[in-house]
Amino acid sequence: MTELQEKRCMACEAGVPPLTKDKIAELLKKIPGWELNNDNKKISRRFEFKNFYKTMAFVNAIAWIANQENHHPDLSVGFNYCVVNYSTHAIDGLSENDFICAAKINLL
Repeated sequence: MTELQEKRCMACEAGVPPLTKDKIAELLKKIPGWELNNDNKKISRRFEFKNFYKTMAFVNAIAWIANQENHHPDLSVGFNYCVVNYSTHAIDGLSENDFICAAKINLL
């Protein structure tokens, strides 16, 4: 397990600054497979599966993590794929919470 996978999400409120580009780059190295979008406000990863049932099982596992951490992603789901997008809407950017949840999803 990495340090991110062992952490818990903290409540994030408006007024807290989003992560800096340097901190984002540092944390991105700890979550293989995830990509940063062009405006540095979102991380995402596409997961592919053999069938719809496995896709939905994965989505349900993400839902469980999201509820445990009280930090919820945006998902795009199809027959054999799920795209997970994390951003902290309250601060219009990325927080450590996004990386914590991404690290936990990587364990699935």
